[in-house]
Amino acid sequence: MDEMELNFEKMNGLVPAVAQDWKSGEILMVAFMNKEAFEKTLETGKATYWSRERKKLWVKGEQSGNSQMVKEVLVDCDNDTVLLKVEQSGAACHEGYRSCFYKKFENGKIRIVGERVFDPENVYGGKKNE
Repeated sequence: MDEMELNFEKMNGLVPAVAQDWKSGEILMVAFMNKEAFEKTLETGKATYWSRERKKLWVKGEQSGNSQMVKEVLVDCDNDTVLLKVEQSGAACHEGYRSCFYKKFENGKIRIVGERVFDPENVYGGKKNE
């Protein structure tokens, strides 16, 4: 492997992709990319991921309208994890929160600390959401 290429082999063809707000630094979500998703992201500037559950590519926001425009792509020291600095429109989380990290663990319990941006039932209905 060329040291300037992503190592998709390490995790069965996938690399973790962390989406971070490019201005605030807030971590928005973590997903996975295969080589095709990574290349499509670079080509279009829209965050594109691999759905392990649905076994297909998905462009963030294709169903919800809450898209991620990629401003910068960083790669970790082992070339097996991607950090996408993105401009997030609306919420990143399919549960309707700006970030998927809307819960906090404290005093032995998990509690919700974020506020919903949208109601997922109104956006996704009974369909499987992104």
